[in-house]
Amino acid sequence: MRLIEFTDKGLYCRPGNFYIDPWRPVEKAVITHAHSDHARAGSQSYLCHHHTKPLLRLRLGEHVIQGVEWNEPVRLGDVQISLHPAGHIIGSSQIRVEHKGEVWVVSGDYKLEDDGLSHPFEPVKCHSFISESTFGLPIYHWKPQQEIFEGIINWVNKNRENGKTSVLIAYSLGKAQRLIHGLKETAQPIFVHGAIWNIHQVLQDAGWKLPAVERLTADTPKDRYKGALVIAPPGAEGSPWMKRFYPYAAGVCSGWMQVRGHARRRNVDAGFALSDHADWTSLLTAVHATEADKVYVTHGFQSAFSRYLNENGIEAAEVKTEYGGEEEETAPAAAESENTATNE
Repeated sequence: MRLIEFTDKGLYCRPGNFYIDPWRPVEKAVITHAHSDHARAGSQSYLCHHHTKPLLRLRLGEHVIQGVEWNEPVRLGDVQISLHPAGHIIGSSQIRVEHKGEVWVVSGDYKLEDDGLSHPFEPVKCHSFISESTFGLPIYHWKPQQEIFEGIINWVNKNRENGKTSVLIAYSLGKAQRLIHGLKETAQPIFVHGAIWNIHQVLQDAGWKLPAVERLTADTPKDRYKGALVIAPPGAEGSPWMKRFYPYAAGVCSGWMQVRGHARRRNVDAGFALSDHADWTSLLTAVHATEADKVYVTHGFQSAFSRYLNENGIEAAEVKTEYGGEEEETAPAAAESENTATNE
């Protein structure tokens, strides 16, 4: 019997009687991070990193939530677990599970580049490693973050010279904070959609010293944001909410922008391949660093990635899950309400 079982409710650890990132309500849920495809409402209790706790409260409402620190051992039944940085977004964790000398690691979502905001990815040695593969093809290779930010800054400056407002489309949790942190010197103030503002306020209340931003409302005078930088979630893309910025230029921040033609198909002016997921090289680096005997590949290009691992001497298998529904890495969804951060 596997230490982690793949069930219709999620990843289940029988000796500890808990689930990791379940997609159905369960008694005990251990959560890797607060994105909606990994953290869903309805379970009796939750355990997560303490940076994730306020984000879960915002997104799930009132639940029993226990926050723990990195590398803090927690006993659940006959199992010891600990949380380790995943580098994906603020509070994102890998879950290390140990039982009778056997160690499994559930990575959740992760990236290896230090974004200066999320705690950097920490490789954890294990016997079995459960890995995402969102960008598990060799064509996905990210440029250094600073190079991408320089490109965004040049784009914003050019738009300003042409009398246009710059609207960056970025997922409200994770990508938006990364942009605000990395582009804080670009335009003052930076304007944000209400969904991003709500998360910004929760993080500030939790002690995060994030750069100042200004919330856009129906009462914000147009001359305040003309030629400025606006950050909005994917749900706002192409919605009536965008019309107020005319004339404007829209740019999408997503790993899918690595593929030529994606920005054109999205009918936006620019695409920036900035992703909070590991690229092909980083996925391989992470797998090798774990020294795992077997790798279970979940959401993304799991067939291609698992086949490559098997062909190169690492035993791997595909696992079907319900992860991978984050707006930042999918097609635009219906417009988000300005007054909510949970409409995903």
